[in-house]
Amino acid sequence: MTLRIAIVGHIRHPIAPPFKGGMEAFTHALAQMLVGRGHDVTLLASGDSAAGLPTGVKLLPLCEAHYDARYPWHEYHGTEALNDHLDECYARAARLLLEGQFDVVHNNTLHRFLPRLSRAERVPMVTSLHIPPFKVLRQAVTDGAAPWHLTTVVSERQRGIWHPEGAPATAHVVHNGIDLSHWRQGGAGDGSAVWAGRITPTKGTDLAAQAAQLAGVPLRIYGAIEHRDYFEQTVKPHLYGHVEYAGHLDTAALAEAYGRASVALFTPQWEEPFGLAAVEAMATGLPVAATPHGAVDEVIGEAGVIASDDTAAALAMALKQALDIPPARPRVRVERLFDAQHMVAKFEALYHRSVSERHADLAQRTYPDFALRVEDHPQLAVAAG
Repeated sequence: MTLRIAIVGHIRHPIAPPFKGGMEAFTHALAQMLVGRGHDVTLLASGDSAAGLPTGVKLLPLCEAHYDARYPWHEYHGTEALNDHLDECYARAARLLLEGQFDVVHNNTLHRFLPRLSRAERVPMVTSLHIPPFKVLRQAVTDGAAPWHLTTVVSERQRGIWHPEGAPATAHVVHNGIDLSHWRQGGAGDGSAVWAGRITPTKGTDLAAQAAQLAGVPLRIYGAIEHRDYFEQTVKPHLYGHVEYAGHLDTAALAEAYGRASVALFTPQWEEPFGLAAVEAMATGLPVAATPHGAVDEVIGEAGVIASDDTAAALAMALKQALDIPPARPRVRVERLFDAQHMVAKFEALYHRSVSERHADLAQRTYPDFALRVEDHPQLAVAAG
């Protein structure tokens, strides 16, 4: 059954390649594959996402440009200026969703408005929770609880963190998936290591560089420099000899870079919900040496080595051990668990369930009404009526 699907994106960065991070890559790939499976897909995101819009996907801009261009996160996070901007953009999203009368909404915003809108206006919705819970978002998910409002997380560990007292029937695990045609199996490699991701303290780029120096393994680092002071003061001192920063690459170029290497480093310094960068490297046949945070072990499994602690010495040891893992093993694990087609099929099933639950409620009106508190969210006055 063909569905009219609205995907609402996070607006910190454009939903366009080269992707700044996993959320942007996930949203773009999801839209592209849903169109490929015959659905009518509209993306609600920043206007500058149009530059890389997948063929067949329509765009409804929530703002002219992504907010990091005007309100850099590291300077404006938590400020009234950025919060007001986000509220304005997602109030617009709420209005567009109601006007568009979509069959189902896939909410990737990490914002508080849309879960409440789902329950209040009985909008079929799947909300993907890409990060560990924080107070405002957790409350919004609680307020938005309804049979037609389903939530997903990307790992079993995250489901336990979001629902420590037990997950409700509306909460599901859907692992992130990648298009394997974009990440082809490489060869034996040249003995070097690779690290890719946003260069910011939570990603641990400096730890990767230190470990490579200790292990005597050449390392190339790829990614957008999100936190310039961190790069200059903490990462750059370790860039010498055979450890280098090699720029920010698009998907095709990064896949080629992975194909030349023999091992990948993955070094989160926070409660890592999943680890898309590790999965992409594994798809090309790279074993992974990683730090012990969040869902890393759940994702990497037998395809890598987890360091015993967060020190460069422990990571260097894991790096040497990971080099002994045969390249076929990581690829097989990704094919089995993280193929994007498996991911999209699971989301399709959730979309249909959400629509079905909403129709059942409309027929019987068994679920209690929920009124949006407009005094708490004045921006939603137009959407809520």
